[in-house]
Amino acid sequence: MRVTGCSEQSNKKKIMFVFGTRPEVSKLAPVIFEARKEPNLETIIVSTGQHREMLDQMLSIFNITPNIDLAIMEERQSLSSVTVKIIERIEPVILTYKPDMVVVQGDTSSAFLASLVSFYNKIPVAHVEAGLRSFDIYNPFPEEANRRFISVISSLNLAPTRKAKENLLKEGIKEESIIVTGNTIVDAVYWIAKDIPEINTDKRLILVTAHRRENWGEPMKELALAIKELVEEFSDIAFIIPLHKNPIVREIFNEILSDVNRVELLEPLDYPSLIKVMKSSYLILTDSGGIQEEAPTFGKPVLVLRETTERPEGIGKGVAKLIGMHKEAIIDNVRKLLTDKTLYTSMSKAGNPYGDGRAGERTIRAIMHFFGMCERPDEFEA
Repeated sequence: MRVTGCSEQSNKKKIMFVFGTRPEVSKLAPVIFEARKEPNLETIIVSTGQHREMLDQMLSIFNITPNIDLAIMEERQSLSSVTVKIIERIEPVILTYKPDMVVVQGDTSSAFLASLVSFYNKIPVAHVEAGLRSFDIYNPFPEEANRRFISVISSLNLAPTRKAKENLLKEGIKEESIIVTGNTIVDAVYWIAKDIPEINTDKRLILVTAHRRENWGEPMKELALAIKELVEEFSDIAFIIPLHKNPIVREIFNEILSDVNRVELLEPLDYPSLIKVMKSSYLILTDSGGIQEEAPTFGKPVLVLRETTERPEGIGKGVAKLIGMHKEAIIDNVRKLLTDKTLYTSMSKAGNPYGDGRAGERTIRAIMHFFGMCERPDEFEA
């Protein structure tokens, strides 16, 4: 069903979606689905291939086939090499297709560099998930800088929450360019989770994901040692840890946890499998931004393995807690959730402050409003 209350146009608007990582696909898929319903819009899909295997899994799950794949992925690639390759390869694509708008999501190098090249060619940019801030330029790195750069050059800032909108306004972004849509990941979670059963087990499952650059090295070791101690203390828990493809991450977890009972080290999970584990977990430890947004849909308390978060709504609502990557803090906070029923219930029953499943629809209406096709959409209220 297409967006209602919009006028037919004689000329279609060409909307180019650019992504390069698994989270970008999951968060742009609901927007792409809505765009494809619109006779006034032509969609062009560009993958940078910034990540490869995990990206391809997600494309298959959502049945999205890119029109163009820039195939930039290399082993142990540096930020500088990623930057050069994306700029060199995406500009000819933009010049060839001449889109009326480029849509990017989040804070990856793919999103920032696609925005930059679009700006250089005076093509409007729509930024999905605009306005997230940690206020620490090196944490997360380089994502905090990337998303700030994108905000400066975006014509349409699609903020997931009121807090994100406030961040943009404080930076001088024009209010008329900002629309609060809710987060599109909630749309994706609803779409995938509806037919997925929970895992049948007599253990309380704890999902752990950790991969951010600022957590490489000693912080990752602290996490692994905390997990080892918790398994020894509680006989009724089991950890499920999908390992990121980065060898720096894998080496630490394998060295400390490969022979520990009730710790399952897995290859990266496809998205439905990750949703199944999340849905079945008792609680979640993560440094992932996406999981902070997804887990409250299932009522799962989240302990955030970071010093700062650009998603304070979960902290404020009480569905998540910021604990960092220090061994004793991890052990103490997990122990409390395993033993304090009142605390657990308060975190699990608070609800999802990030979305209501209509963010994709609002995003497309906002884009069409930008081109004078629709009225401005209603905004998401948590």
